[in-house]
Amino acid sequence: MSIFSNEELRNYVEEAKKVAKNGQVATYIPELGKANPLDLAIAIHYPDGNFVSAGEINKKFTLQSISKVISLALVLMDRGYDYVFERVGMEPTGDPFNSIAKLETMKPAKPLNPMINAGALVVTSMIKGSSTEERLGRLLNFIKLLANNDTVDYSETVAKSEYDTAFLNRALCYFLKQHNIITEDTETLMELYTKQCAIEMTCLDLAKIGLVFAMDGVDPIKHKQILPRDVARICKTFMVTCGMYNASGEFAIKVGIPAKSGVAGGIMGSLPGKCGIGIFGPALDDKGNSIAGMKLLHLLSKNYKLSIF
Repeated sequence: MSIFSNEELRNYVEEAKKVAKNGQVATYIPELGKANPLDLAIAIHYPDGNFVSAGEINKKFTLQSISKVISLALVLMDRGYDYVFERVGMEPTGDPFNSIAKLETMKPAKPLNPMINAGALVVTSMIKGSSTEERLGRLLNFIKLLANNDTVDYSETVAKSEYDTAFLNRALCYFLKQHNIITEDTETLMELYTKQCAIEMTCLDLAKIGLVFAMDGVDPIKHKQILPRDVARICKTFMVTCGMYNASGEFAIKVGIPAKSGVAGGIMGSLPGKCGIGIFGPALDDKGNSIAGMKLLHLLSKNYKLSIF
């Protein structure tokens, strides 16, 4: 059920790469600053098991904020809808992903949605387990199942780099602790969250995960329901409304594919019923999204009418 050929994809990657020079890698996490800003790769995985790809597809990158979608799916399965959304909201925000401003004006002071850092920290705090190792292990095993790859792990160097510089995320934690939205020890949560963000994989792994969400929680290769249909629906809805930080509205209009980005340059796309998409392009725009990755998705959506709207 291939929409694209490898050759077509290569052409689009070369076209999109031209804008990479206008972006910057995420230097505020020192380890991410070492990436080559001109890299760009894409993999598209179809329900019949076939895939197409182009660019530096063997390069691994860390999920960063893409992990927020997956941790949300896990805690919805762990805790249930009511428990989760008593503690984190469902509304998009026009503020940057790491902003504390809305927390100060909301009553109760719960984060607006699970895709901003404050909301993601609350979601991660809900992952069940008696230790950081057990909780991270449960999340990793879930991701390995989604990606159909038992070798997926986290980067210790990126996790340490994030942990050592995560001052703003610590501030968010302390604010949320003050209002009893988070109850656990801040440093324990920061260790788990930074390791979650540092889980790394290739574009093809990411495309496989995107495919499971696209197929309403079913792994079409194994013919197995991995997550409940309604959990997949909720996650895809957040990807549309909040997945591309404070550029989500513009992205919905110009591209119209449920997607989630991360500051390492990854983008996961889930085209409902059709395919999963994994992109890596570490040069970011001023919103924190992969500048070449956004361009690539815009080109594909425009030329192949991929928008769900």
